[in-house]
Amino acid sequence: MKLISTLLLSLFLVACSEKVQNLGSKKNVDLPLYMGAKNDYVEKNWTPGDKTSWEAQLKSRSKGQDEYTRVE
Repeated sequence: MKLISTLLLSLFLVACSEKVQNLGSKKNVDLPLYMGAKNDYVEKNWTPGDKTSWEAQLKSRSKGQDEYTRVE
């Protein structure tokens, strides 16, 4: 009986342990946001590294979220 309870307790403790969750390498942390990703998933009207096109995209996105200016 003591062996079974010890095995159950150890199984319970192993099941409750949590693995370390690291983000991995921290590259490009100190780059400005408008530098962005250079891949196929970025917006078509935005060129990475261009601050004015970044700000234009932010303005156009925020217009779609305003309930007063949104057209249905």
